[in-house]
Amino acid sequence: MAATHAPQAHTTTYEWAAGLMVFAAVMLTLVGILDIFRGIMAIAEDDVFLTTRNYVFEFDLTGWGWIHLVLGAVAVIVSIGLYQAAMWARVAGVIIAGLVIIANFLSLPYYPVWSVIMIALSGFIIWALCVARKEDFGDPFDTAPRGDL
Repeated sequence: MAATHAPQAHTTTYEWAAGLMVFAAVMLTLVGILDIFRGIMAIAEDDVFLTTRNYVFEFDLTGWGWIHLVLGAVAVIVSIGLYQAAMWARVAGVIIAGLVIIANFLSLPYYPVWSVIMIALSGFIIWALCVARKEDFGDPFDTAPRGDL
């Protein structure tokens, strides 16, 4: 009796795309958690933040705290959808990461180094979510046994 083998579902492209999805999910989770902490610090008007004079975009620190807190909470929720490889989460992840970039750019005078770091991390998230095509992956957390073991 001849044994038939199912075609191998895990191709290099699949693994690459799934890896990018996991990368984006983890990074969005971290960005969200860090934004939540940053928002709490700003709402409490912690002494961690510096203020610069004569900056074009000057807003209230407590207001920025609430913006960062909400963006961080939404980012964590969206990252849960990314762990499930949901298409809505990919779209929402790009939107949230873009909003995080804008919020961090506008809050540069309060925490300049960290704002630049968050902008870079959010840029990597957008890249990771946009570069993998939908047909390149199914469920990145699929634990089906591989045929080459």
